[in-house]
Amino acid sequence: MIPVTKTFLPPQEEYQKILKNAWDKGWITNRGDLVLELERKLKSYLNSPNLIMTNNGTIPLQLAIKAMDLKGEIITTPFSYIASVSSIVWENCTPIFVDIDEEFLTINESLIESAITSDTVAILAVHVYGNPCNFDEIQRIADKHSLKVIYDAAHAFGVAYKGESIFNFGDVSTCSFHATKLFHTGEGGAIFVKNKALYDRIFYHHNFGHDGAEKFHGLGINGKLSELQAAMGLSVFPYIDDIIKKRKEIYNTYIDLLSKNPSITFQKIREDVDYNFAYFPVIFNNEEQLLKVKAVLQKNNIFPRRYFYPSLNTINYLEGQKMPISERIASRVLCLPLYVGLELLDVKRIVKLINNSI
Repeated sequence: MIPVTKTFLPPQEEYQKILKNAWDKGWITNRGDLVLELERKLKSYLNSPNLIMTNNGTIPLQLAIKAMDLKGEIITTPFSYIASVSSIVWENCTPIFVDIDEEFLTINESLIESAITSDTVAILAVHVYGNPCNFDEIQRIADKHSLKVIYDAAHAFGVAYKGESIFNFGDVSTCSFHATKLFHTGEGGAIFVKNKALYDRIFYHHNFGHDGAEKFHGLGINGKLSELQAAMGLSVFPYIDDIIKKRKEIYNTYIDLLSKNPSITFQKIREDVDYNFAYFPVIFNNEEQLLKVKAVLQKNNIFPRRYFYPSLNTINYLEGQKMPISERIASRVLCLPLYVGLELLDVKRIVKLINNSI
């Protein structure tokens, strides 16, 4: 079977060797040595000093909204995973959708200002498949209207824009370290905060509000990463550059072999971006073609994914105005298998099946 993705697992003995440090100390959670070591390594690798590890990639979005005391409307994209928008609703704010750019697939920054009202408090934009939003224009709009900016960078580990880490833009950026991501801790995530005062507030929010063992700063939840998760991250970390290199080879092979198919187009990666090759989405001319290809691949024990589908503005508790581009792309986009260990011969077989289908 060829799945759409497969978790990268380092040699088991390497994970166990790192985990033994926590085992010997009997310290399994509550920001032990392994969490602190992983934070230090990621801060250095990503050149992002204000980083907090979390137990998943959704909690950071909720923490950001809560810590900035956002109440009202948050402008966002309908083309993302549900967590981007459910976090807004969960924190009792109202998502206001703005359609996407048909080439980059990120939020269309030229439509944001027309969606701003007196109730707008923030913009929550998504770096789709790791492809950055238009930082400069989004920040210009936010400054003009005194709005906060949150970037859901769940897919964007290791991505840089003009030489700067993607996590250093906006008021807050978040990342997922779920097992399906190119860097992972099994389950986990991180939040990156530019302002030190806001960083401190989010830090105590993610640890029950604690100020030491016997006092509290204020309200909090349990957003901490465990030592078990950190050990996985530390065992994956030495391989990250090789992971990205191998994914790039597969990505480029797909591009080379599918670029002449008139039924397929690709997401356009923004200029001045060092990309991480997180996903390989293809966009068909119509949904009928997509469904035909998907059926043929599945018949051959190959399992791509309709990611993202459906467009979030069509979900029952989020229904709003029509988002024609997002709905059109969502009905026609399919993510093909991409992971370390996927053989190029299998990539060629996948492409042959696609080309023969349409």
